[in-house]
Amino acid sequence: MGQITLVRHGATAWSTSHRHTSYTDLELTPDGERQARALAPALADQRYVAVLSSPRLRAVRTAQLAGLTIADTDEDLAEWNYGEYEGRTTDEIHHDHPSWNVWTDGCPAGESPSEVGERVDRLLHRLHPLLDRGSVALVGHAHSLRVLGARWVGLPPSAGGLLRLDTATLSLLGHEHGRRVILRWNHTPAPPTAPAASTARH
Repeated sequence: MGQITLVRHGATAWSTSHRHTSYTDLELTPDGERQARALAPALADQRYVAVLSSPRLRAVRTAQLAGLTIADTDEDLAEWNYGEYEGRTTDEIHHDHPSWNVWTDGCPAGESPSEVGERVDRLLHRLHPLLDRGSVALVGHAHSLRVLGARWVGLPPSAGGLLRLDTATLSLLGHEHGRRVILRWNHTPAPPTAPAASTARH
């Protein structure tokens, strides 16, 4: 049985300012592009039977810069639909709704936690035949990938709130003794080590 590598996209202007970003199709910032390229060495030796990406530009571009060849894009990998809260920060939302929590309340005119969980479950079901053949990489977004991590280990969608996920990070889902487990989470690959300067005298 193969493993699932989760790749969160690099930084955008809105992720940097902590604005909720789902259907708004932002490009990576220059720093986000640097982050995406920094993923390449950690992924270079991996072999995937398929690489699936969210259709959003920030995810597709991250995959490209990280050296991944996308087999298909999948709307079930899109970010949690924030509805009326698109583009707003949590602090701004709390100004009007102090007790709001996306993990329990969802978003008006957007998705509820159970709706995100349903589409993540749908995606995981479709991955079963692929995982029988080998490992898979999924390139997506913070909240939807956090829900996916929770559902992989049988927890409710709201448990994704316990799994912080930063930009341009790698996470790994797999098995131990036949059980689904999280093998690694929110890992930022170390930058390549520069060659040591020669100390030989000429």
